[in-house]
Amino acid sequence: MEKRIKWGILGLGNIARKFAMDLSLVPGAELVAVASRNVEKAKDFAGSIPQNPQYQLGSYEELFENREVEVIYIATPHHAHKKWAIEAMKHGKHVLCEKPMGINKKEVAEMIDCAQKNNVFLMEGLWSRFNPALLKMKSVLDSGTIGEVKYIQADFAFNAMDRPLDSRVWNPDLAGGSLLDIGIYPIFLSYWLLGMPKDIKAVADFHPLGVDQQLSMIFHYEEAHATLHSAFTCESDMQAVIGGTTGCILIHPRWHETNGFTVITNDTPLVTEEATLGKGYTHEIEEVHHILNKREVQSPSWSWDNSLELVGLMDEIRGLIGLSYPFEKDD
Repeated sequence: MEKRIKWGILGLGNIARKFAMDLSLVPGAELVAVASRNVEKAKDFAGSIPQNPQYQLGSYEELFENREVEVIYIATPHHAHKKWAIEAMKHGKHVLCEKPMGINKKEVAEMIDCAQKNNVFLMEGLWSRFNPALLKMKSVLDSGTIGEVKYIQADFAFNAMDRPLDSRVWNPDLAGGSLLDIGIYPIFLSYWLLGMPKDIKAVADFHPLGVDQQLSMIFHYEEAHATLHSAFTCESDMQAVIGGTTGCILIHPRWHETNGFTVITNDTPLVTEEATLGKGYTHEIEEVHHILNKREVQSPSWSWDNSLELVGLMDEIRGLIGLSYPFEKDD
């Protein structure tokens, strides 16, 4: 019988709350501690989720020193992922770090180096990689049902223009902007299905505070194109399209958390549905448990090399559009 795995959560925003709700649905998962820089926030958070964690902590250091916690979910804003993940791993904790794992390839490499030195598990929390419908779609694609893939279209957009200037999404000091927050999803889809492109083109519109508010990309492969888009300026139905030589696949909205897709060949649509458990974070949690129970330190389904290549693509895009963050000047 596999043992219960004891979790802590660091950073208690909206994503952390969704994650905690899903954690309660995973057999063998036990949330024992939540940590904020404000103990009252930790207590309020604990009272809003089903598990009622025993430890409601007012500092991250207390979480690192808690001997019961085995694995920590890092859910801070992007700019702090590396700092707190490394600190957790130095204390011998396994880490699931919310995407993007680091701001740039240098940060991700430092995080992987720390995991290796401390012999602990580390994975980027790219939950779409473990979505049941997307996994089923990938198997259909790999079977050759729609022939050779020649085209991918994917976006992630919503209107955030009414958000105040002090919002996280506009703050360059927090690595705000659409690319790292939501652009990572369409980039992931193209990378997952087609690998590394041979050429990238990208253009962006910028918010007055200096981060990208709308971004369009073209990934050029040897025999395929992907058109990708992320934006805080407009609404989108977020249906993704995969075009092949003998058919196409429509991934139902919102594609990054979808419950189904439609395969069209010879003008005949075939709908496939695969439900998620809870919001869908459950499936990446199950992967963490699977790998920890095998006493391994990375997932072959979303490896350290995958995270390095993904962030490398985002680094290249930032170079093309001229996007950097103030704290990177110190590197």
